[in-house]
Amino acid sequence: MNLARLKGPGVFAAVAVLALVVAPLLLEPFRLGLLAKYLCFAIIALGIGLAWGQGGMLALGQGVFFGLGGYAMAMHLKLVDAQGDLPDFMVWSGVEQLPALWKPFANPVFALAMVIVGPMLIATVLGLLVFRQRVRGAYFAILTQALAAAFVILLVGQQGLTGGTNGLTNFFDLFGRDLADDSTQRGLYFVVAVTCGLLYLGARQLVNSRFGRLLIAVRDGEDRVRFLGYDPARVKTVTFAISAGMAGLAGALFVPVVGIISPALLGVVPSLELVVAVAVGGRFALAGAILGAVVMGYAKTSFSEQFADGWLYLQGALFILVMTLAPKGIVGLAASARDALARRRAAPGGDPGHPPAATPGMRVMEEVS
Repeated sequence: MNLARLKGPGVFAAVAVLALVVAPLLLEPFRLGLLAKYLCFAIIALGIGLAWGQGGMLALGQGVFFGLGGYAMAMHLKLVDAQGDLPDFMVWSGVEQLPALWKPFANPVFALAMVIVGPMLIATVLGLLVFRQRVRGAYFAILTQALAAAFVILLVGQQGLTGGTNGLTNFFDLFGRDLADDSTQRGLYFVVAVTCGLLYLGARQLVNSRFGRLLIAVRDGEDRVRFLGYDPARVKTVTFAISAGMAGLAGALFVPVVGIISPALLGVVPSLELVVAVAVGGRFALAGAILGAVVMGYAKTSFSEQFADGWLYLQGALFILVMTLAPKGIVGLAASARDALARRRAAPGGDPGHPPAATPGMRVMEEVS
């Protein structure tokens, strides 16, 4: 029992050592920057894993909240670089006066607050409107997908306000530090890695709490939870808002790491790619969501570098292969192998006539009731 309890923290500590000690020592600045980008996507994937894997809400529009956080940070950085003048893209677009929407983002406190508050507020309003009408399943997925498509159209159409198709880029200063300096990028990597780790611990604590058990119960039997006197709409709205806040924070970290935020990074396709990454890693495990985002990001980079003409086919083949051999993802495959090994070891002393164990959903329902 003691070894089993130490196993999870031991794995987390080992991954932390790899991310915070080994990777910065072995990777060159460019590759370390790529890993930081993968971890930004992993933060979004963690939110998707919380909403979809634990709560059953298939959100296909997390790019919206990623974009809100990213544009909030980018607007602040552009205003800092402009030093009181208009940002460069506004000059090119013929804008003569700074729009009122941009003015509050000159304040770093306001900008950092809007990175999280903005996405969470919009997700809360959307959740209250949708979940109280008992919209779920494929209908919720299509709704969030349509929201992502509409958001991209809005951004592209506002050239003087958002930079249009090109988005916002050419950032030089981050809170007094030169963004082009390797030491600044290395520091950003540590910030992203630590943030990802802390969010994972927080999400894990949430899932293991009473609220987390209630969330899983809503996933497995929403009507039954409602009959027990709980409000599934409230539970799902809170979870959806938390996942949106994670996506917004990931967007804010992504901007200084990569140096750009544009509609091409926020639309339907990027949102679907993140969902695919969560499925590859294993949507029922929070660690699987992070692993899937890193694996798919690395695969995308490797395939595009080595097979420039057909890397998309290879990426699709990887997804099909994993889903065929391991429907529960990489983490699910590892868990199945571990359980099979445990059964083989216990076979000589096991009791073949014992009744089947209760499913996780049955246990959660019993705890909630």
